[in-house]
Amino acid sequence: MTRDLRFEAVYPHPIDKVWRAITEPDAIARWLMENDFSPRVGHCFRFTAPPQPGWDGIVNGEVLIVEPPSRLSYSWKGGPLDTVVTISLTAAPGGTRLVLEHTGFRGPKALLVSLIMGRGWKGIVAKRIPAVIDQMVHGGDLSSLVVGCADRG
Repeated sequence: MTRDLRFEAVYPHPIDKVWRAITEPDAIARWLMENDFSPRVGHCFRFTAPPQPGWDGIVNGEVLIVEPPSRLSYSWKGGPLDTVVTISLTAAPGGTRLVLEHTGFRGPKALLVSLIMGRGWKGIVAKRIPAVIDQMVHGGDLSSLVVGCADRG
């Protein structure tokens, strides 16, 4: 049994701004988690968040693909997961289309986690990433962007 997740949105911004939002550590920290990410193939990184019941708050990853400004892929290993996240960007009328795929949920525990993560990714793609891009475009300084816990899903 395997399950994959896929989310799509069009943002009214040029592809280079969206690329920055998905590859710069400060931006990623605003829409996902604190991190030591670097968009270099082979770079091992860690996402960290407050621990939750059944999860220590740590995701370990390795950058698998970097094709600026159109494709980014990395492994996602934490809890029962050994999966892959791939984000693709393409030009779209009026902006940039983002497609986020989180693939490889295998086994009962991972399938259950995918249901929870699916809700999270949906909110990230629909609300959190565009908020970060808007801040980058209009304000420049990400430190003033505060997104509360209620906005994380």
